[in-house]
Amino acid sequence: MARPVTRRTLLLAGVGSVAGLAGCSSSPGSAGATSSGVPTSSRTASPSTTSAAPSSSSASSPSSTSSASATSSTPTASTSAGGLRAGSATGSATVTRTLTTGLNVPWGLARLPDGSVLVSSRDTAQVHRVDVTTGRASLVGTVPGVVSNGRSGGEGGLLGLAVGASYGQDRRVWAYHSTASDNRVVVLTLDASRPAGQQLSAPRVLVDGIPHGLHHNGGRLGFDAAGTLWATTGEAGTPSLAQDRGSLGGKILRMTSQGRPAAGNPFGSLVFSYGHRNVQGLAWDPAGRLWASEFGDKAFDELNLVQRGANYGWPATQGRTSVAGYTSPVAQWGTEEDSPSGIAWAAGCVWMAALKGRRLWRIPLDGTRVVAAPQAFLTGTYGRLRSVLALDDRTLLVTTSNTDGRSTPRSGDDRLLVVSVS
Repeated sequence: MARPVTRRTLLLAGVGSVAGLAGCSSSPGSAGATSSGVPTSSRTASPSTTSAAPSSSSASSPSSTSSASATSSTPTASTSAGGLRAGSATGSATVTRTLTTGLNVPWGLARLPDGSVLVSSRDTAQVHRVDVTTGRASLVGTVPGVVSNGRSGGEGGLLGLAVGASYGQDRRVWAYHSTASDNRVVVLTLDASRPAGQQLSAPRVLVDGIPHGLHHNGGRLGFDAAGTLWATTGEAGTPSLAQDRGSLGGKILRMTSQGRPAAGNPFGSLVFSYGHRNVQGLAWDPAGRLWASEFGDKAFDELNLVQRGANYGWPATQGRTSVAGYTSPVAQWGTEEDSPSGIAWAAGCVWMAALKGRRLWRIPLDGTRVVAAPQAFLTGTYGRLRSVLALDDRTLLVTTSNTDGRSTPRSGDDRLLVVSVS
């Protein structure tokens, strides 16, 4: 069973001991992947470009109060036994620019071959294309059939986006969205020759019937390096669904680009792993290992290494467990300082956006081993943080989420931030 509720950040099995956890030495989740994949209150104002930042405390300062603060070790450049770069004990994260403002609950991020980024808006069902050089945002279109429950305090709407390696030939964009009765994965095409706001085709449904609720709708999409599509789902407020392998709720799904079960899935279905409460972040490291962030229930939020057929324990457990048959997370946090959503890999670390925690976590890794206590950056400076996308090994895009009904928006919210990391 789960440990007692705590608000203290805990590093699961501290420095040097993570290798002993259940499942931490298994092979990567994405079969054949050899490098990181590129997949992440209602407002209608069009986004605008600005360089202004909130006037609160320095964006580059780590949290001085979190018990997950950095160790006093001097940062070092290291290489793991497999020749991959390992994260140093300490690092940095500095907002260098506010790229775009005026976004509505920016949720999904997907990079196009020309370097621009598609951004989905949860409650308006709009997709904008943002030039990462100029910050100019243009409306691509609105995805039909999307039903947001944001005005009721819910989490459904237009969620994740993904673009595959074949975009240059087929212009296809995948999306995860809610309807009034389910969540689904759809594919659309983007025709840039059409007028602004009318560039998206009608969606074609690939997967439907994913359980839907006021909360816990999952929603992240991403492609691995082998071209396989992954999707995260929540248990939609019905915990038992997470353990039901016949349900798509509370799972990580692995599929072809056409929405069919991918070869090698453990149960002959779309399901790759189960026992999840609400997964909202996916990221691949350079070795092709898949990492996922997961919301806990009042006790522990999690960073998990995703493994084929593994059971992550919900609702029987959350956080680290010794119960046979359940897989423990690689790291865990108290829910007051986390509530994780999007994650990305850069500089040898997983970078995790925290909603309730209002911060950006840096988790340094050497293979599957956490090498130092996670560091918190941007704490409270920009409010709730939702999605993270790595532009390169030193640069992230991070979205705020202050228009989602859980916070008081500031002037300019929601915004897309450029963050320099090490």
